[in-house]
Amino acid sequence: MRTGALMVMLCVGTSAAQDLSGQLLSIKRVYVDRLTGGETAAQMRDLLIASLHGSKLFILTENQDRADAVLRGAAEDLVYTDQLISSEGVSLRDAASIGSRSTRPGSNTRSSSSAVGDNESTKISDRKHEAMATVRLVNKEGDVIWSTTQESTGAKFKGASADVADKITKQLTADYELTTRRNGASGSGANSAKTPIAP
Repeated sequence: MRTGALMVMLCVGTSAAQDLSGQLLSIKRVYVDRLTGGETAAQMRDLLIASLHGSKLFILTENQDRADAVLRGAAEDLVYTDQLISSEGVSLRDAASIGSRSTRPGSNTRSSSSAVGDNESTKISDRKHEAMATVRLVNKEGDVIWSTTQESTGAKFKGASADVADKITKQLTADYELTTRRNGASGSGANSAKTPIAP
């Protein structure tokens, strides 16, 4: 009895996930909402809009009421200095002692000691730039259709924020194309099942 109920729950969950992935193909207009994270997040939003517009995947609109889905999330762009301090040292110690103990007067004791030290420390400062963004595509009912997290320390000909925006666009495009192929395969399978088999 429990096994049957579990199977029903799994089937319902799977169909719901499939419905949400199918919604990705029905989106025509997208509104990119303000990203949380301060001033750098506002710059990331502009880069993201430009990248998505260049992909021609959706129509980007500034009117949220006309949008089929809203892209929301958070982003940050950090510039920091990473410091490495190393220390190397060489030291040499030497000691000698010559003496005799006697109850007689005039007994002598001699001792000598020497030490040599050389320490060298190195401080290396490395300036780093890192950007990260977590975004989600939400339909008008408030359901999350798609989400991703991308980060970058910069690419060859672009900064970290621009690279993150391009990575988000590439991931969305790849998932969109994958959903298209899956729906096409399932559709062709359904049609072939309906085709009568010749005797």
